[in-house]
Amino acid sequence: MESVKNENAFPDISNRKAFYKYLCVLVLPIVFQYFMAALVTASDAFMLGFLDQTALSSVSLAGQVAFVYYLFINTFLTGAMVLGAQYWGKKEYTTLEDVLGVTMRYTLLVGMAFTIASLVCPQYLMRAFTNDPELIAGGVKYLRMVAVGYVIMGFVDSYLCFMKICEKTMMSTVISSIGVIVNIILNGLLIFGAGPFPKMGIEGAALATVLSRILELALVAYGVLSTDCVKLRVRKLITQGKKFIHKDFWKYSLPVMINQFGWGGGMTMYSVIMGHLGSDATAANSIASIVRSLIASVCWALATGASIIIGKMLGAGKLDMAKKTGGRFVRLSLAIGVVSGLVILALIPLVLMMPTDMSDVAHGYLKWMLFLGTYYIVGNSLNSTVIGGIFPAGGDTKFGMICDCITLWCVVVPLGALAAFVWNLPVIAVAAILTLDEFVKIPAVYIHYKKYKWVKNITRDE
Repeated sequence: MESVKNENAFPDISNRKAFYKYLCVLVLPIVFQYFMAALVTASDAFMLGFLDQTALSSVSLAGQVAFVYYLFINTFLTGAMVLGAQYWGKKEYTTLEDVLGVTMRYTLLVGMAFTIASLVCPQYLMRAFTNDPELIAGGVKYLRMVAVGYVIMGFVDSYLCFMKICEKTMMSTVISSIGVIVNIILNGLLIFGAGPFPKMGIEGAALATVLSRILELALVAYGVLSTDCVKLRVRKLITQGKKFIHKDFWKYSLPVMINQFGWGGGMTMYSVIMGHLGSDATAANSIASIVRSLIASVCWALATGASIIIGKMLGAGKLDMAKKTGGRFVRLSLAIGVVSGLVILALIPLVLMMPTDMSDVAHGYLKWMLFLGTYYIVGNSLNSTVIGGIFPAGGDTKFGMICDCITLWCVVVPLGALAAFVWNLPVIAVAAILTLDEFVKIPAVYIHYKKYKWVKNITRDE
């Protein structure tokens, strides 16, 4: 482990130039990784849009099942990030292996559950999101084909997370990028059929996802075995290991789980509301969400970088440096949010020129939904960095749970449902209401940030 210890030497980032240099080395590969991951969804939508609007809407709604699954995964990975970054900063590498074992155990169990549900009863999963028979039928085809990919996704994403914790972000990015490129190529071959490949449509998009995940699994196994990356010990996957690690994992993960399902459930309700407003609204919302996700890759990567860097500082006992660095991340998140909004604004004409089978009505919806995204992403950038990066770095996972659940379930979702189903407001008015959540919570987020309860070392001595 000597090379790991040398690699983990804490850099001097007290001045602005050193900070941004270190940030670029760590975060830029993560930006590229998140962008490439969002690009897969974009390629699915773009290629399926050539088939017909129903195929696009069906896969968009079926993708909500993977979204719910990822809420579980993100819960476990956030808990892993909270503990892992601080123990990495403290240089307790055997304890880091315990954290990996606990994380992997739960991601694989949940992955198996989603795989079984998608194989056995996909029609019931689809009915949670739409009552349109055509959309349900298309979604069932997709879910049955993609089902096996859920277990693989849990294993791969867990290891990619620990590669980031150990600052092997380039390895993580290379693996996921290869998977994305292969996925996009297979999308084209299997959706439309080319040469020896059959034309599979919706099922082709699902099969491409599974095959690319299998490739990522092989690359992760090779990367772990050929480098000094933290290893998964089988006995730590099966047995409890250090009791305090299991206890701390759930101490910080449980609020995240409630938060994820509070927030994720709210996001799913957005899709449900749009899904019941018709295929035009669903298709437009699908494309607008994809564009936002592509541009928001920078925001999400910044949050991950904040969690790793500040967590490492706190684990090493550098509390004042962590506090100062938190301020830099807040200011940077606002700047990135504004730039991201301008990028979306500039992309609107290009997105509207994209050749698809969308109706004129859906195109009209899409234009205004993209305009809404230009300001939404500013609040998203700030809140993602603070709630999803800075606070969890110091073990403060409860505030995000409370803030997100109240904002979504007491304000935005009820207003959106009333606007859509009681007041019968236009689709764009409903969409505007559903973008209020990021701004409603900013005052509470800022007040909590200034209390500095997140500036805390949560590690324990072995």
